[in-house]
Amino acid sequence: MVFPFNDIRDFKIEIPDEVEIFRKQVRQFVENELEPKAMEIEKTGVIPEELLQKGIELGFTGVGIPEEYDGQGGGAILTAVLMEELSRAVPAYGTALLVNGLFTYPVLKFGTEEQKRKYITPVARGEAFAAHASTEPGAGSDVAGIQTTAEKKGDKWVINGRKIFITGADKAKYLVVSARTSPPPDKRKRWWGLTVFIVETDWPGVKIGSKFDVMGLAGEHPNEVILDNVEVPEENVLQPINEGFKILVETYDHGRIGVAAQAVGIAQGAFEKAFNYSLQRFAFGRQIIAFEGVSFKLADMITSIEAARLLTYWAATLLDQGKEEAIFAASMAKTFATEVAERVANMAIKIHGGVGVDKETGVERYLRDAIITTIYEGTNDIQRLTTIRQLLKRALGIDVLMR
Repeated sequence: MVFPFNDIRDFKIEIPDEVEIFRKQVRQFVENELEPKAMEIEKTGVIPEELLQKGIELGFTGVGIPEEYDGQGGGAILTAVLMEELSRAVPAYGTALLVNGLFTYPVLKFGTEEQKRKYITPVARGEAFAAHASTEPGAGSDVAGIQTTAEKKGDKWVINGRKIFITGADKAKYLVVSARTSPPPDKRKRWWGLTVFIVETDWPGVKIGSKFDVMGLAGEHPNEVILDNVEVPEENVLQPINEGFKILVETYDHGRIGVAAQAVGIAQGAFEKAFNYSLQRFAFGRQIIAFEGVSFKLADMITSIEAARLLTYWAATLLDQGKEEAIFAASMAKTFATEVAERVANMAIKIHGGVGVDKETGVERYLRDAIITTIYEGTNDIQRLTTIRQLLKRALGIDVLMR
C-alpha cells in the first residue's frame, strides 16, 4: 500500500497524443496573437473582443464539453493544458474563456437533459458566456454560510441576495446561483438547505453591479451580482433541492485543477522571462547566468515548475479516470502549484533587478497574477483542510469534521 493511496499505479499520468497536438495549436495562437497583446491588456484592463472571438473560433469554450452538446470533448487533462498555455502569456484570458466551466460542470453533472440542451450548447459554441455566482460578503470559503434566499411562491422560486467577486458576470448570459431554501436543522448540518438555480441575467431583478478593482488578472476582474425578487421557474432548479452544497463542493473539486494549471502557466511564463534576461544581461563583464546567485535561482525555479506540472497533470488524470483520489490530488496540486507560481514570480523579479519592478517590462505582473491564484477557487488554507480531511478519511474510515 502506498498510503494514502492503494496502488503505486495510481501515480501514472496518461496524456493522449491528441492532447499534445492540441497544445501545439494553442501555443501557436498564444505566441502569434495573444502574447503580443499582453501588455496592452495589462494597461487597459480590457481583453480585445477579436481575441475572445478567435478563442471561440478555435473551440476553446467547448473544451471539456461533450460533443453531443456541440463541445470539443476532452476532460481535465485537455482543459489543464489549455489553461496552462493561455496563462503563460495572459492568465486573465484563460480565466475569461474557461470560467464557463464553473457553470457547465454542475449543469452537465446534475442538470436535466432539457437544461443541458438549452444552456450548455450555446456556451460550448461561444454564443453565450456563463458564470458561477456563489461567493457573498459573509460566505466565501464557508460555502454553508450563504445568506441569499430562495422562497417558493406558486410554481416559481423568488431569489433575493447579493453575490460578490463573480468572475465573468459582466458578460455572462447565464448564471448558476446558490441560495438557501431551508434553514439548517442543526450546527453540524449547516451545509443542508442550499439549492442551486440556473438564472438568466436578462431576467427582471438581476443586476450586474460594479467591478472589483482587484490585484492581478487585468482584463478579467470580477463583479457584484444583485438579485432582487428574481423569479426562477421550477425547471431551472438543479436537483436535489436543499442539497446544493454537494453540487457546489463537487464543482470546486473539479475546478481547482484549472487553477493549478493556471499557476503552472504563470510560473512558466515568469521563468522564461527570467531565463532569457539572464542570457542577455551582462554585469562585471559576464552574462548574469554565470553567477550562482542567478543560476541557482533558475535551477530551483524550473525544478519547482516541473514538480507542480506533474502534480497537476496527475490530479487531472485521476479526475478523468473518475477516481475518488482526485479530490485529494486536486487540493494538493492547487496548493503546491499556486505557491510555486508565487515563489517563481518573486525570483523572476529579483533576477531582473531594478527593471523587474518596472511595470513596462511586464515582469512584476506575474507576481500579482500568482498571488490571486492562491486565494480564489478556495484559499490554500482551505485546500490544506481538504487534504487533511481526506487523509483522515482514508486512515480512519470516517469523514472527520475539522473545526
